Amino acid sequence: MTSPTQKLLAEGLGTAVLIVAVIGSGIMAQTLTQDIALVLLVNTIATGATLLVLITIFEPLSGAHFNPAVTLVMVLRGHFGWQLALAYVGAQIIGGALGVLIAHGMFELPLLQFSTHIRTGSAQWFAESVASFGLVLTIFGALHARQASVPLMVSAYIMAAYWFTASTSFANPAVTIARTLSDTFAGIRPSDAPGFILAQFAGALLALALSNYLFKAHD
Repeated sequence: MTSPTQKLLAEGLGTAVLIVAVIGSGIMAQTLTQDIALVLLVNTIATGATLLVLITIFEPLSGAHFNPAVTLVMVLRGHFGWQLALAYVGAQIIGGALGVLIAHGMFELPLLQFSTHIRTGSAQWFAESVASFGLVLTIFGALHARQASVPLMVSAYIMAAYWFTASTSFANPAVTIARTLSDTFAGIRPSDAPGFILAQFAGALLALALSNYLFKAHD
């Protein structure tokens, strides 16, 4: 049986590695090309591939949330209690911040910085709601259909959502917070993060309500 400490370590480490992929691939791509579409493509592939690996490895340990919005809907679905959920969120946020420091260190950038990348407005917020809605619906749909498909389904969805959402699909409050700490391609201004986070939780909760109707509880 997995201990709470092992679960928290899995969530923190998984979120850290995910952020290393998100931030690091954006930095690397921009050092190689000024073509924004190509930079986004590289960022997409690196993020999706990393997610596939992380979910496959850590899902048996912690559920591989790496995302406070996913943790919230799992609690509301009755998968575990609020005390562990709050610890999960703390581990995810700390892991995300650590991932930023690692990415910056690898590319000899200042470790501590804040993003100046403007990402705000109703279209961006709506896009984040759509992205998070689709992510949670994908998770519960995959769990209902075939649990072993979750890593591939989630990774495929995130890679697609990079391209069909105006916000490039952050879909994750911990990732959003981490990205405020990097003034690179993947960054977001700290003042813009609250709008993204509220939209992400709103989309996730709407998807939970629909999933409860569409899919039988799958525990």
